[in-house]
Amino acid sequence: MSMMKEFKEFAMRGNVVDMAIGIIIGAAFGKIVSSFVADVIMPPIGMLLGNVNFADIAITLKAASEGVTAVTLNYGKFIQTVVDFVIIAFAIFMAIKGMNAMKKKEEVAPAAPPAPTKEETLLGEIRDLLKQK
Repeated sequence: MSMMKEFKEFAMRGNVVDMAIGIIIGAAFGKIVSSFVADVIMPPIGMLLGNVNFADIAITLKAASEGVTAVTLNYGKFIQTVVDFVIIAFAIFMAIKGMNAMKKKEEVAPAAPPAPTKEETLLGEIRDLLKQK
């Protein structure tokens, strides 16, 4: 079997395609959450803390000099990234919790009673005939 054929079989498996779709949707979801945090959540928090823009919070380790940019420790961006992570982790937690709840409901649903066997059906008919006599 050629390597190209093996790769094609591998790539076209359902799990691989599902995983690729999940990664693409996850990347888009990550961008949405990052925008939500940066543009919606952090400005009011910054305003409550005295008009602080978290993206600009940094410690200057070495000041800028002739043609060399300053070396800074941008911990404000790190705080913003941590908030992004917490929101994404919470959303994933809620999605998994919802899926687990649906699985539990499926497991709890009682199974239909099995159909009577031919012997049971025949015995029932005999019983009914005996009752009639």
